Amino acid sequence: QVQLVESGGGLVQAGGSLRLSCAASRSIFTISAMGWYRQAPGKQRELVASITTSSRTNYADSVKGRFTISRDNAKNTVYLQMNSLKPEDTAVYYCNADPGYGLVDYWGQGTQVTVSS
Repeated sequence: QVQLVESGGGLVQAGGSLRLSCAASRSIFTISAMGWYRQAPGKQRELVASITTSSRTNYADSVKGRFTISRDNAKNTVYLQMNSLKPEDTAVYYCNADPGYGLVDYWGQGTQVTVSS
């Protein structure tokens, strides 16, 4: 098992930046993919960005060019740098760990990001 703890959320004005962190309770070196998802009120949870063990990244079209996902295996931490934030980025952001091989995913408790116009 792995516990995930997100931090770094908050209130920011449109155009501003935030960096989210996801600290894992154990090594993420062998976890197939780490990702960030978000869920806005009344909407389904959606993938924001993901990164594999080989550091291959994938982004939702809505955040390409503005968000950057990275992982620090030595610190068991995944980051999401969010720049040029927009009000539509407002959501609870969740960290996800996908071990692969058909094993169950793990989720953090979420961190609120609110972007004011």
